[in-house]
Amino acid sequence: MNSKKFIALGALSMLGAAALVGCDKKSKYTEFTMFSAMEGSELNPDNDIQNIIAEKTGVRVKETWLTGQTAEEAVGSIIASGKLPDFIDGGNGMTQLYAGGYLVAWDPYLEKYPNLKEMYTDAEWENFRQSDGKIYWANVFNNTYGAPKAPGHNDEAFWIQVRVLEWAGYPEIKTLDEYFDLIERYYKENPTFTDPTGAEVPIIPYTVQAQDWLYFALENPPQFLDGYPNDGSVIVERDTGKVIDYNTTDTAKAYFKKMNEEYQKGIVDKEFATQNHDQYIQKLSKGQVLGICDQNWDFNYDVQPALKTAGLDELGCEYIPLGLTIDGKREQRWHTYGDTLNASSGCAVTTSCKDPDKAFKFLSDILEQEIHDLRYWGVKDVDYLVDENGVYYRTQEMRDKQNDTAYKASHMCQYSYMPQWLGTSRDGINAMQPQEQPIEFRASFSKPLATCFDKYGAEGYPDLIGSVIEENTAWFPMWSYSNELKPAYPEDAADGSHKAGDVWPAGVAWENMGKCKHEWLPKLVMSEDFDADWEAYMADYKKCKPEDFLNEMQEVVYQRIEAAK
Repeated sequence: MNSKKFIALGALSMLGAAALVGCDKKSKYTEFTMFSAMEGSELNPDNDIQNIIAEKTGVRVKETWLTGQTAEEAVGSIIASGKLPDFIDGGNGMTQLYAGGYLVAWDPYLEKYPNLKEMYTDAEWENFRQSDGKIYWANVFNNTYGAPKAPGHNDEAFWIQVRVLEWAGYPEIKTLDEYFDLIERYYKENPTFTDPTGAEVPIIPYTVQAQDWLYFALENPPQFLDGYPNDGSVIVERDTGKVIDYNTTDTAKAYFKKMNEEYQKGIVDKEFATQNHDQYIQKLSKGQVLGICDQNWDFNYDVQPALKTAGLDELGCEYIPLGLTIDGKREQRWHTYGDTLNASSGCAVTTSCKDPDKAFKFLSDILEQEIHDLRYWGVKDVDYLVDENGVYYRTQEMRDKQNDTAYKASHMCQYSYMPQWLGTSRDGINAMQPQEQPIEFRASFSKPLATCFDKYGAEGYPDLIGSVIEENTAWFPMWSYSNELKPAYPEDAADGSHKAGDVWPAGVAWENMGKCKHEWLPKLVMSEDFDADWEAYMADYKKCKPEDFLNEMQEVVYQRIEAAK
């Protein structure tokens, strides 16, 4: 055995991972299952850190992910099968699970396991409470422990490759017109590029997703271009609380007209309307695409490691977020400062779980600092080192391994849709997750990316975007409510105003609006007569009775304002 491998196995062994050196202890663990209604990668059966966590908690969780269905379809299939996993994050399908009585209430376990209760304040937990007065899930993202550390931007933006900005001399790009003008000019001079293997790769100037629920990348930019934050389903005026439909604004028409013009010029990907998510990610991972609009979490966790592994990062193929507005004059809010409370979905324990107490104890155990470090930093002296001041850091070799998909599948185990923290570790020194550690944030930069940051005088991605810094409003985000809307009420109202199965007008309108936009928005981008098709789209959209949806959203805004007083 070579010395490096011996040292690595020794470090793992000291943490209780005897299974890694031939002693199979799987039989003594409780084996739980989890389904997450997002695309993801399964771990290898004998994953190193999963073994260590199992040694420490007595629990191993087999995770499965969404494939080829929407979240609601997948949850419906699971319910119909009668074989629910022990844990589930059903995304938009959570209300189906609650309405069917398939979830275990968190309430008694929040008192029993303080690690779980600590995730939210008492007032915040109230947002998760359902109509029967109980809590059945907890969202596990955007929870900050201690001081915030975030130098990243995990939200939506118009993104552009670093090499395009370098080519143009690092200009200030503030409007949609300036953005596409730069992409057009670059593409005219650079229709292809040579990748590190010597292959000549055709460039795709701009692509966008139009499939399933991920079509938000095509659908919702008008709210941002008008300077509003990601309330997702409506615009809400900050001073008055008035709800506005961003689908029908002048900015919405201008945005789709611009997309149509760029499509006719050959700038927008001809395959955008038919490509699936895997094809989209593949194009970005090859360094082909100059620009996109998307949420960072939807693409970059897959794309950035692929770019680094292929050496494409050193060619400037990484992405920079830009905070564009329609006119370049107004304040914009692409970046959200502070935590975003999303009570519409999260991690839940199902009634199929034979030992709910052990399941909740496991959710609590993985928030212990030692196990949290294992999930996100890895094994000390194998995946990270500690300096004389107690600061965690990685060597370049360690960083390279973290970008290797095979290494992550065999060694790392984040349990990424289970309770977790951002912010500062309980040691008061380190970041809970490596991407927020200052030394690791900058150390992972390619030379083109580091130069770009220096040219713009930026320390973090929020500096590049330049969103106004302000506290979130009482109603933010409104998508946390609209995500729950269905064509029929899922349960009886306590005040007798409706019964389960009754028509829910706001839900009917919301569903029909979505269908209408799914049909029309790609057609608008590809239209041969945009103005005529816009009028036809507006006529069909009006038939959806959006006022039923907007009126209910207005009531919710007022309720949230009142509750915050």
